[in-house]
Amino acid sequence: MGEDARGAKTDRVAVVTGGARRLGRAIALELGAAGYRLAITYRQSETDAGATVAELCAAGVEAAAFRMDVRDETSVTAAAAAVMERMGRVDALVNNSGVFAAARLDTMTIAQWDEAFEVNARGTMLVTRALLSELRRQRGRVVHIGSLGGGRGWSGYAHYCASKAALEALTRGMAREFAPEVSVNCVAPGWIEMPDSDGRAGAHFAAKTPMGRNGRAEEVAAAVRFFVTGPEFVTGQVLAVDGGLGLV
Repeated sequence: MGEDARGAKTDRVAVVTGGARRLGRAIALELGAAGYRLAITYRQSETDAGATVAELCAAGVEAAAFRMDVRDETSVTAAAAAVMERMGRVDALVNNSGVFAAARLDTMTIAQWDEAFEVNARGTMLVTRALLSELRRQRGRVVHIGSLGGGRGWSGYAHYCASKAALEALTRGMAREFAPEVSVNCVAPGWIEMPDSDGRAGAHFAAKTPMGRNGRAEEVAAAVRFFVTGPEFVTGQVLAVDGGLGLV
């Protein structure tokens, strides 16, 4: 069992898709600190998943990793069953798995278009649906990781922006359909600095951002924690974590 913010033992479980690295890792660590046991999923990053699980366990958090390809319904169903068998319950789901790749519309392949929607939109639907009955049973929380691009039309990233816009619409649709048992919200990051970030692009966005810098993964994770642990009456919302970049 983990401990909640007050140090009390808790049996609650959070599932974080794509929780092995980058934003997913930060979210898993944040929810572990909030008292949740963690089930993280990965597709190819098995080594990173093991390292994140080890880090959580070293902090006294029960955690396990499960292979899941969010694009494949059979894989999603099998992983969801494995999570339930291992963890016993699910109280929160963070749909973090996503793809971000550049491609211009005039030369984009159908495969590039489809991949953005298969992972960013359809995958989110499949994972949520696979765990929905348990989330309803626990009066759980669902948080999608969107993007500032969901409300923008970035040149060279139209397929990505369109898939994240679909994710925002899915947030509102799920919030209506799954109420009152489950609340559903979305966190939409702006430019978040990562160890492998493009330095030139990062400097460009930092200069444009009213807060004068780019975001940190821990700040996105804190927003996720709010939706997971805050009032269940908050649902159907998209929260930008972008330092005001969306205002520019």
